[in-house]
Amino acid sequence: MSDETNTVIRVHETGGPDVLKVENLPVPTPGAGEVLLRQEAIGVNFIDTYFRSGLYKFPSLPAIPGMEGAGVIEAVGPDVTDLKPGMRVAYAGVRGGYAQYRTIAADRLVVLPENVSCETAAAVTLRGLSAHMLLRQVYPVRKGETILVYAAAGGVGQLLCQWGKHLGARVIGVTSTQQKADLARACGAAEVLVGTDNLPQRVRELTDGAMLPVVYDSIGRDTFEASLSCLAPRGLMVSYGNASGPVTGVDVGTLGAHGSLYLTRPSLMTYIADKSELQASAAALFSVLEQGVLRPSIGQRFALTEAAEAHRALESRKTAGSTILLP
Repeated sequence: MSDETNTVIRVHETGGPDVLKVENLPVPTPGAGEVLLRQEAIGVNFIDTYFRSGLYKFPSLPAIPGMEGAGVIEAVGPDVTDLKPGMRVAYAGVRGGYAQYRTIAADRLVVLPENVSCETAAAVTLRGLSAHMLLRQVYPVRKGETILVYAAAGGVGQLLCQWGKHLGARVIGVTSTQQKADLARACGAAEVLVGTDNLPQRVRELTDGAMLPVVYDSIGRDTFEASLSCLAPRGLMVSYGNASGPVTGVDVGTLGAHGSLYLTRPSLMTYIADKSELQASAAALFSVLEQGVLRPSIGQRFALTEAAEAHRALESRKTAGSTILLP
């Protein structure tokens, strides 16, 4: 291993996609409680663009972005007893993903079932754990409820449509194009609204005036007010993304004015911080995967060295499904 080099993507300063630099570094050595992972596929998520742009802060620079991946354990460090070289594993929420090899804490890994490929795992682990958090923990969706899902053709959006339908919910999707609307319907959305113009009025018509108990909004600044207006009294606004920019300057009084609403900004890391919580959430995710409830779509594949192109594609809003990098 010492003669090999490790192709990585590093950020020395925040900014546009061009700050993602291809570099060759030594293969790292796992420390106590860590494993060395040879990655076979790496997930690309919107949160990666937030760190790259500076919206979210790296602890220090230079830094390797990326929060999700899957591969084969090459070596284990001291004190690792439940994982062995050769095991296929995946992770979500641990920075340092844009690399051919990486070290990672063993308690942040989940072992992959035999019928889940590394590509599928890289496409679904972070998004799937997020969907589980949103639908089963942040707001436990019940049969017969109507829910609103933005970016319904995106990586998380498709899973929310599929899983939401499985739970017996009526899913209203929101997309930016008719082509994406067709994809959202194929994923289980009962109705799909193209664009956000007059969104509350269209939701009012679809719900016969009842409005919604929950809205899952990954867009952020541009849709925040419309989302609040789509909620029934005492409804829950779940703001979990910033695709159009962060929501700032919120007057909490507006929650009262819209009907005593609740507002939350959940982070997956809070819900999987404990090893047992991570393993339980992963078990729930892999269960619905194996049942065929979730059908993760890999819409785009890029070489690891093309990470900048992957970010451009993601930020252009032209992607559908999940995007992965292949080392």
